[in-house]
Amino acid sequence: MKPTSLAIFTSSAIFSMSWTTPAIADVDYHIDINQPAHHLAQVSVSFPQTDLKVLTVNLPVWRMGRYQVLPIADGIRLFNATDSKGQSLPWKRTASGEWQIALIKPTAVKVTYQLHANELGDRLRHIDNSHAFLDGSGVFMYSPAFSQQPVTVNMAVPTGWQSYSGMDKGSTSHSFKAPNYDVLVDSPIETGINQHFSFEADERQYEVVFWGEGNYDTTQILTDLRKISGQASTIWADYPFKRYVYMVHATSGASGATEHLNSTVIQLPRFNFRERQDYLRFISTASHEFIHSWNVKSYRPQGLVPYDYQSENMTDLLWMVEGSTSYFQNQLLLRAGVMTAKEFFDDLSKRIVLNQHNPGREIQSVAEASLGQWSSTWGDYAVNHSVNIYSEGYLASMALDFSLLSDTQLEHSYRDVHKALYQQYKVPMGYKVADVQSILKTLSGKDYQPWWQEFVNQPFSLPFDELLAHAGLITTYSKAPKTVIDAGMTLSDLHGDLTIANVLKHGPAWNAGIAAGDEIVAVNGLKVTADGFTQRLNDFNVGDKIKLSLFSDDRLKEVSLQLTEQPKGELSIEAVAEVSDAQKAFYQAWLGVDWPFDDKGDWIKSTD
Repeated sequence: MKPTSLAIFTSSAIFSMSWTTPAIADVDYHIDINQPAHHLAQVSVSFPQTDLKVLTVNLPVWRMGRYQVLPIADGIRLFNATDSKGQSLPWKRTASGEWQIALIKPTAVKVTYQLHANELGDRLRHIDNSHAFLDGSGVFMYSPAFSQQPVTVNMAVPTGWQSYSGMDKGSTSHSFKAPNYDVLVDSPIETGINQHFSFEADERQYEVVFWGEGNYDTTQILTDLRKISGQASTIWADYPFKRYVYMVHATSGASGATEHLNSTVIQLPRFNFRERQDYLRFISTASHEFIHSWNVKSYRPQGLVPYDYQSENMTDLLWMVEGSTSYFQNQLLLRAGVMTAKEFFDDLSKRIVLNQHNPGREIQSVAEASLGQWSSTWGDYAVNHSVNIYSEGYLASMALDFSLLSDTQLEHSYRDVHKALYQQYKVPMGYKVADVQSILKTLSGKDYQPWWQEFVNQPFSLPFDELLAHAGLITTYSKAPKTVIDAGMTLSDLHGDLTIANVLKHGPAWNAGIAAGDEIVAVNGLKVTADGFTQRLNDFNVGDKIKLSLFSDDRLKEVSLQLTEQPKGELSIEAVAEVSDAQKAFYQAWLGVDWPFDDKGDWIKSTD
């Protein structure tokens, strides 16, 4: 049906005309998954009777956990609005995620639209013949006039499907209810052909839903998730939920995870669960999302309260939301015995190496990265001029933890900061930088504004060995690293592609005037392939100059590039030669576990 004419609209009608406030009644959603093979569903939402003369209806422009504006409304077609008698109402679209419906008289309003859902990797919405994953921000429209009223969701799904969500169950096996839209939009639904398990831990109910075939071990996953859940009390005094749902997707390539109010979705390629490194990636992600139930869902920066679904929520504290969660995730695994101390420090070693090879750490602060997250992009410029709220946020959290432990003689740690934030600034409150600094001063008796200026408001480089020495640790190479020839650039991940993906700032390629997007053709006049490029470089010595032929903007050019060297080896964290009791005490206060080395400095093997 074509849109009805909008001659009724005027600017005054849109912004000021109303009779009284909206009625209090449920907002009812219905989703009919009627064409799963084509990723299509039909959605309707019934709003109660209203006296407004213009009813605004929105679809969010961003989703939980991804702080970027997205073209979410592009999945909407066949929008239509009718009154309580089924007669069409005039409407017009006024923004990318906004429709305005003109009302001649008080009436209930029903909005219908076709939904296309094929964004699995974005964890936004996905429908096929085996399941539907429905994130509320990508599926359910809302009206600000009714956003705080009770919500019901009823679904028509193929035979044999099972439906799960963090929301409370409704009257049928495929229905749910929520107290308001804020809960609906933060409680995704997984429905389809799946495996479902449940367990109890610390008087809380947990559910685990697996969709997709893969090489995962459900018994191991359930065992470890139960262990993780018991570690929450090491940071917070209580729980913000009675029930928590893990949704696990074994995919054909999509990977990632998103936190929600009392649930999470975790995606991993279907055969990337069994190997230990793959499994640690999965279980660390599960720990990360579990921690988010407190850090961001229960307490969050003032810029994120309340959520504005139609615009960016700006804050310079996203590094505490994501980086601090990353910092705590493996600590919970370590305390729970899910991860060994060696695995914990192997991960930290990789983070240190990544930071040391990131030119952006000299350019951008974690506060600026937090504010820029809404407009951040990947690529060559980001590598050379940016830091990451996750990785550098982890390191800023670590530096703050070590400072607080030292300033309080091990009486308080960074965990106490988050415990206080949870106690004092639960949503709908929001905390500011001054509030965090006030908590730090209360715990330590020290003014942390100078520390904040040095490590948060400006770029920082951490003295890792100096920090780790407090805990009796040192960075080292277990084997003497060899050096390899380095051109200061990386190629595209595509097999056989000699297109340059990144050029390291002030490296050989950078100094030669090579840019990302250039395509290498030959070395010293001889054709080279992507597979043979690294081997070809190894035919030369450090300091040699080579001639690279490449296409730049489709124009052939030649440049002279002087090769350098780069250490190649595994950085590790080990015990100092002679560890003191004070260092062992610091280690225990930091991580909450016993010293992991024997008298010879070797790792003590777990007896589990």
